[in-house]
Amino acid sequence: MNAPAPSASHNGSDEVVKPTNFLRQIIESDLEKGSYAQRHWGGSPGDAQHHQQGPVDQAKIRTRFPPEPNGYLHVGHAKAICLNFGLARDFGGVCHLRFDDTNPEKEDQEYVDGIIDAVRWLGFDWKDPSGEQNLYYASNYFDFMHRCAVYLIEQGLAYVDEQSAEEMKANRGDFTRPGVNSPFRDRSVAENLQRFADMKEGKLPDGAAVLRAKIDMTAPNINLRDPAIYRVRHAEHHNTGNQWCIYPMYTFAHPIEDAYEHITHSICTLEFEDQRPFYDWLLDHLRAGGLIDAPQPRQYEFSRLNLTYVITSKRKLKHLVDNQLVSGWDDPRMPTVVGLRRRGYTPASIRNFCERIGVTKDYAWIDYATLDGCLREDLENQAHRAMVVLDPVKLELSNWAEVFGSADHLEACSLPALPHPAEGQVAPERHFTLGREVWIEREDFAEVPPKGYKRLFPGNKVRLKGGYVIECTGCEKDADGVITKVLATVVPDTKSGTPGADSVKVKAAITWVGVADGVQAEVRLYDRLFTDPQPDAGGKDFLALLNPESLKVVTAYVEPSLKAAQPDDKFQFERFGYFVADRHDHRSDKPVFNKITGLKDSWGK
Repeated sequence: MNAPAPSASHNGSDEVVKPTNFLRQIIESDLEKGSYAQRHWGGSPGDAQHHQQGPVDQAKIRTRFPPEPNGYLHVGHAKAICLNFGLARDFGGVCHLRFDDTNPEKEDQEYVDGIIDAVRWLGFDWKDPSGEQNLYYASNYFDFMHRCAVYLIEQGLAYVDEQSAEEMKANRGDFTRPGVNSPFRDRSVAENLQRFADMKEGKLPDGAAVLRAKIDMTAPNINLRDPAIYRVRHAEHHNTGNQWCIYPMYTFAHPIEDAYEHITHSICTLEFEDQRPFYDWLLDHLRAGGLIDAPQPRQYEFSRLNLTYVITSKRKLKHLVDNQLVSGWDDPRMPTVVGLRRRGYTPASIRNFCERIGVTKDYAWIDYATLDGCLREDLENQAHRAMVVLDPVKLELSNWAEVFGSADHLEACSLPALPHPAEGQVAPERHFTLGREVWIEREDFAEVPPKGYKRLFPGNKVRLKGGYVIECTGCEKDADGVITKVLATVVPDTKSGTPGADSVKVKAAITWVGVADGVQAEVRLYDRLFTDPQPDAGGKDFLALLNPESLKVVTAYVEPSLKAAQPDDKFQFERFGYFVADRHDHRSDKPVFNKITGLKDSWGK
């Protein structure tokens, strides 16, 4: 199993921060005790006999990432991916990618393909040392799950209940009163086997009956009050077609899938903590019946990722997509993996973020700025620099022809593409030209400058970065008083990199793009999608918290080096932040760049 190792985390000093991860301590203890040392692996998922016939498992542990293919993965899933694949990597194990496709009504091959692509993009795969591809589908275990259900019926541990859904809910009780036994609870084994067969053979309509585990209707843990484990669903399945019309409930399927795949550590989020007693109850009985092998999997829970200014509810994300409040699942404002990818986040930045925030059982909110910080660390020394003008106004150098002998003269200029090249490497350069007219940022000129203003105003000198010192002489306006052109003169013999560069002292250097060789581009300035740091907490109306300023599209000018940009190439636009060429819309003849994040944390400021 190949998985990239995370970079060390730092707290701003030279001290390496070791993130909290209680699961590592559990695994270390298990390995020290040899809890799984004699576990056998049949080479593929299977029952007890299958695994007993195999050799001792060379994987010291087995974890799994088990998404349901009913939507696109989000940043919370990325944490689970990094956790499960990372633990397997660090402890000499294997992580399975398993599609928990037991619900035929919500699953689609589109999501299967998207999940595979997302896991690979994050830098993980599911091979074991022998080359075995540990990619599995829970739907391929339906025969074994049915066999387990029949076994429970035969042992008097399950029964077919034909109460209505409303009756079952009322009789289940709540936290203040115990449940009431179903009138069907004491059916004979023979009758339960027949009715379950009727369910399987399609003789009952949807909702007419469920198979329930027989445990204790007075149990304090409501999840042990005879939970439903099979239901009737006449629906075509993306993998098995119309072979089945009964499907296992997740709480039943999940532990069986783990045992069938010989998972050692089944890691899930805290909402499944109350399900663990049923997980253990079921596997204890199946192991006693010889259906699964020992040692059986153990379930461990950790807190889900709560990221500020983000929602991760699939239902709510789907609402945003369906109602065109975003452009799609891969809208760069979305917290989906495809959205983060299109926004410009790198696999390494996401992996390092997941490592940095650690794994605990505590409920806490993680500042989105932490993710942005990980991205800046990743891009700082690899993103090529470029100049861009987002809010352009034209600047004319009125003495250009006098200084250079022609109004059409273009002066060759260059700047480093990477200011901090790797040791032993020569910094690549980017080339552009300076002519009589250039584009500058509108905010870089003030007709009447405020106190402390150091950029262009009449009588002040600045440097055009990588070019010459210029002196502002005034501006032109239209009939409405809007500035249409800034006027200046070039100071001869002050070009950057020449002996006269320091002959004139200035207090500011401004970015610019030449009119002659600048490239017009669409730039999408993205901000957080919500105005509230906890839009999904406390029953808030998340739709009322949408940020109306989350996207601003501008027509900008970029330097000519960006003509060669390819989709997904990332850059640091000097003074503005990190940007990426849109992976879908960017073309050489129509460039489109997305803002990923600023040069420093400005959220909430």
